[in-house]
Amino acid sequence: MRTCGRPIAVLLCFLACSLGELCAQVSVEGIVQDRSGAVIAGASVSLCTRTSQETTGTNSQGRYSIVGILSAEGTIDIEARGFRPAHRTWAASGGLLQLDFTLDPASPGEQVVVSAARTEVRLADTPGSTILLSNTDLAATAALRVDDVLRQVPGFSLFRRSDSRTANASNQGVSLRGLGGTAASRALVLADGIPLVDPFGGWVYWDRVPKAALADVEVYRGGASNLYGSDALGGVVQLLTRQPAAPAFNLETSFGNESTPDLSLWAGTVLGKWDLSATTELFRTDGFVLVSDSLRGSVDTPANSEDATVYTRIGHQVGNNGRVLAQGNLFTEFRHNGTPIQTNDTRIGEGAVGLDKQLGTRDSVNARLFADVESFNQNFSAVAPDRMSESLTDIQHVPEQVGGGGVQWTHLLGNSQTLIGGFDFAEVIGASDEQLFAAGAHTRNKAAGGRQRMLGFFGEDLVRLQQKWTIILAARGDDWNNFSASSMATPLAPPGPLTTVVFPERSETAFSPRFSLLRSLNHHLTATASIYRAFRAPTLNELYRNFRVGNVLTEGNAALKAERLTGAEAGMNATVWDRRLNLRGTFFWSDIVDPVANVTLSTTPTLITREKENLGRTRSRGVELDGVFNLSQAIQLSAGYEYTDATVLSYPGNPGGVSLAGLDVPQVPHNVFTCEARYWNPSRLFVSAQGRFVSRQFDDDRNQFRLDRFYTMDFQIGRALKPGLEVFAAAENLLDQRYQVARTPIVNLGPPILFRAGLRLNYPATR
Repeated sequence: MRTCGRPIAVLLCFLACSLGELCAQVSVEGIVQDRSGAVIAGASVSLCTRTSQETTGTNSQGRYSIVGILSAEGTIDIEARGFRPAHRTWAASGGLLQLDFTLDPASPGEQVVVSAARTEVRLADTPGSTILLSNTDLAATAALRVDDVLRQVPGFSLFRRSDSRTANASNQGVSLRGLGGTAASRALVLADGIPLVDPFGGWVYWDRVPKAALADVEVYRGGASNLYGSDALGGVVQLLTRQPAAPAFNLETSFGNESTPDLSLWAGTVLGKWDLSATTELFRTDGFVLVSDSLRGSVDTPANSEDATVYTRIGHQVGNNGRVLAQGNLFTEFRHNGTPIQTNDTRIGEGAVGLDKQLGTRDSVNARLFADVESFNQNFSAVAPDRMSESLTDIQHVPEQVGGGGVQWTHLLGNSQTLIGGFDFAEVIGASDEQLFAAGAHTRNKAAGGRQRMLGFFGEDLVRLQQKWTIILAARGDDWNNFSASSMATPLAPPGPLTTVVFPERSETAFSPRFSLLRSLNHHLTATASIYRAFRAPTLNELYRNFRVGNVLTEGNAALKAERLTGAEAGMNATVWDRRLNLRGTFFWSDIVDPVANVTLSTTPTLITREKENLGRTRSRGVELDGVFNLSQAIQLSAGYEYTDATVLSYPGNPGGVSLAGLDVPQVPHNVFTCEARYWNPSRLFVSAQGRFVSRQFDDDRNQFRLDRFYTMDFQIGRALKPGLEVFAAAENLLDQRYQVARTPIVNLGPPILFRAGLRLNYPATR
């Protein structure tokens, strides 16, 4: 009996332990996010134990959950497109185990972008030349403002080499690929899919989205009207903000010379099915004098600015694969533009609602509605030749409103084809109300403005064949109307009758097709080619508003037609040395029919008069080269180069008998070179240096006002005092190069050396 009792006892003990393990079921759940704190939806989660394997995915909130696990230990693997896989062993001491993951980005070519195709595609598979600036890239640059960060992308520029730190708001329209600028943007700027371009003027208030809220920035170079319509003539810039997955916040604050404090803060949390976030940024600077010492007079005062923005968002999970959201933004700024009289200020209020919903396993719908109310005020003056006095010439008040939205449907057809379709619309109401002065006397009032309505339908078919070919066919049709437009003038000195001009209603259409082909030659080399059409409708500002910069007066033109671009590009992408070196080269060619330009009508010693005019045709052609070399996880070298030959082919008008044919397109340099070197290991030390060379360009249509070439360097150094807390020092224009920004016709200079010191606080620590 003793001999049999011991095995029976052992067997009973084994059965009891096994039964206990079966009864004690474990649940594993968690959140998957990237290094910026943004959640990662659609990640694959695979959990393994000794006896089973369970697979699931993350929902739109980046969450996953696996229940009923009949084991207390095992392994878990996370995979997401554009990120390095994560592997972890786990052991549970209770019934619920929380496992959160932060994924590192894959090699640059494997990272995912959305702007190029309105759906997720690998950076290496984009149909154009795309640059992705990650959260780490944004933190690594010494530049304080977002538009200055973007200057490291060759081909990106604002009007007149300006920046948002001190430039007039109307100088902040963006241009890509040498298309030139006239204050209105020739590229679309989005913030989480909502247009950031001013609906009346076409310029961009870059400071509306705080830097602390940014997760990534995508720059897509090349005509994109096939998906985005007007404004995307030269490409798309999209600012993507953080989405909370758990309680988190990010703060950056600094203080620099010229009495420049800055505070940028983002905070967010998740409460059940709700996610909440709020962000704010406060900035001011005493600025600097734009004119050199040798030309400066008593009217020359520092160009300075101050602004504040508040951005809030609330989201609610709908089922397991959907989310509704509402967001609001309030923005205000005030600027001195270099003399006591020349000032401008802006007030903006915006609201938006949206829906992101997965329908089954193959369909998804995204919808957005937005509304924007804005007030822009500006004073203009005439400066005496000796710059010792100035007189008020114009007080402008520009009220504007815009409402719009869009719907996009995405369908996965099989395992290798994606279909996209949708529509968007917008209506803009705006006017320019002016009080005009002569020799200090109020002589007349003028009001001009109207309404613009736009509607577009788009579709795209993205096909991948045998892992070697990618074919993209896309097209869009747009219709826009200008109506209820008029101009009214009331003379006051001497008194006179009201003069009213009612402009006829105008309607135009545009068809914007695109064909792109990508061929994977091997695991390291891909060839790309695209042809496309794009367009840009003139803004209400170009049609009806006059403005003055220095002694240059530019008048609107109610007869302007839309710009229409025909473009082609071809390139090669290479990834070598175990994906540590990524190279991309693209040749591009763009012809624009009826481009809008500031054309000189007359010149006197005290006043240059220009008007918005449609030229006949311009051509921009050149090559872009981009490279990133990751020597190690902490050391990275990158560089970019763009050569552009942008010329006027024809202009039938030839005002004043001056032919513009054969001249350079204004505001386009032939050569731009950028470079960066960084060591990024915040727990020990982080150091980064950026350089930028820009060759000469012209400030005017007749190529009389040349802006010389320049080279600048930026530098940043810092370290973490403890996880999540970093201190740093940064300098922009380290070599103190006072390069030429504009000629109006007096030469205006860019900033001197700008240095600052500050700290960053991140919770949870992500770098």
